Amino acid sequence: MSKVKKPRRLPIGGKIKQVREKKKVPLERIANETGFAVAYLKQVEAGTAIPPVGAILQISRALEIDSASLLKETDPKIERRIKVHTQRTANYAYTTLTPGAENKHLKAFRVVVEAQQNHDSVDYHHEGEEFDYVLSGRVQVTVGDHVNTLSAGESLHFNSGIPHTLKNVGDERAELLVVIYTP
Repeated sequence: MSKVKKPRRLPIGGKIKQVREKKKVPLERIANETGFAVAYLKQVEAGTAIPPVGAILQISRALEIDSASLLKETDPKIERRIKVHTQRTANYAYTTLTPGAENKHLKAFRVVVEAQQNHDSVDYHHEGEEFDYVLSGRVQVTVGDHVNTLSAGESLHFNSGIPHTLKNVGDERAELLVVIYTP
């Protein structure tokens, strides 16, 4: 009895490269529009770097495509990033609160960061604005060189085009509502 072979899913980096080459967009243009180094973009396209969701949103915008086209039926590593309560790293997870909002400017996420942990990645930055509301725990949101320490019930609204990081500085798991607006 022969098994039906499922078609191989193209990794997100391969999809990005495929779209970029089809549109004849040089890596340098994507780098200028996103702020990412050409070397990093090459790693993404080669599949040796898995981009965070914010980076996927920026790259999609630079390519003038809907980010959903990159996220649908993608490789398992990215699927794990966009599923409910799935760990992105050992200490960071998120849940999309706006399913079906692929073509919208506003997206919301429930973010969980384990105690005394931060996201294992480079600084995030993406065009638009971000609103973070702490549901529980204590976090530090560093925007540029400014460090904001927030506790449950506190919020921060900032220009998300400025590199920013998120770190749990408390002794318990932190939970946030993060809303991203991209024009």
